[in-house]
Amino acid sequence: MLRSTSCSEIASQDLYETTSYVVFAGHGYEQMGERMQELYPSRFHYMTTSYDKFPDGTDDITISGFTPKNMVAGKDVVFLSALSSNDATLSQFSVLIVLLQSFIRSLTIVLPYYPVGTMDRVDVEGKVATASTYATILSSLPSCGTPARLMIYDIHALQERFYFHQNVVPSLHSGLPLLRRHLLEQGNLDISAVVFPDDGAAKRFAAYFISQGYEIITCGKHRVGSKRNVTIQDGDPAGKNVMLIDDLIQTGGTLLEAARVLKQRGAKNVYAYVTHAIFPLQSWKKFLFEPDSDPSSRLVTKFFVTDSVPATTSLLPTDNVFEVLDLLPQIVADLDFRE
Repeated sequence: MLRSTSCSEIASQDLYETTSYVVFAGHGYEQMGERMQELYPSRFHYMTTSYDKFPDGTDDITISGFTPKNMVAGKDVVFLSALSSNDATLSQFSVLIVLLQSFIRSLTIVLPYYPVGTMDRVDVEGKVATASTYATILSSLPSCGTPARLMIYDIHALQERFYFHQNVVPSLHSGLPLLRRHLLEQGNLDISAVVFPDDGAAKRFAAYFISQGYEIITCGKHRVGSKRNVTIQDGDPAGKNVMLIDDLIQTGGTLLEAARVLKQRGAKNVYAYVTHAIFPLQSWKKFLFEPDSDPSSRLVTKFFVTDSVPATTSLLPTDNVFEVLDLLPQIVADLDFRE
């Protein structure tokens, strides 16, 4: 019988306490670094980094832990990285290089969201596959004696792991165990089927949910001009509470259309989950419902996301359709390859 281990239980247990780390963070993940030390004080020591600018716009970065002496030498280091913009990316590469040249014992880069993952191929000569170029830059970081471990959650395409080489080894993880624990804790959602928006997502994630006893429903999508058409290719949602799952969401048009088709085909409630909530231009607003609306009229009853993109999830209202799942306990567990 499955037993749920809640995030609070993971935070309080000594089960995963094996290696102690010094923690640094890129801009946007400072709060996560502080919480790592707060929740696991015997295991993580968070050190601040000041990301400022000189008047000419160039970086003015100061890393703590180096005065009056180098306090990171010989330490295992975790760096929480958010490559949220070209500017933030370059600043974090500068910090990573300094850390790797400071006699640390090991480096683990926690990159919950690989933002260029969707640009993994080209169909026109001259187009740049930035998933590959970023991987080349990361792979060219200095060595501290052993390859750096790069933890990525629900990378868009599994084959991207082969873009990395030399001094970085990708360690691929998923937010799905976090969702599974949450569903077990909730209990009252009564979800009997999991829906994937396309065959690629089904091939990627279906086995995980089949092993948990869920029925699998697969959709397909194609465009006719500017219109996006979604159809159900396999499975029947009639009379069921279903969970629509994907690795990430951009504007949300495909997911909304899939929810509409599922409701038309008789689904009682459509729930949704994505690990990475991107939502450019605050496109999350299209999922909000009026507080006094009939629950049966809502296309998406509840939308679960992780906080892998804190710049977005910090804006989501907490009293409507969205529920943000804390990724930190999963990261701590995955540091030791535990689910």
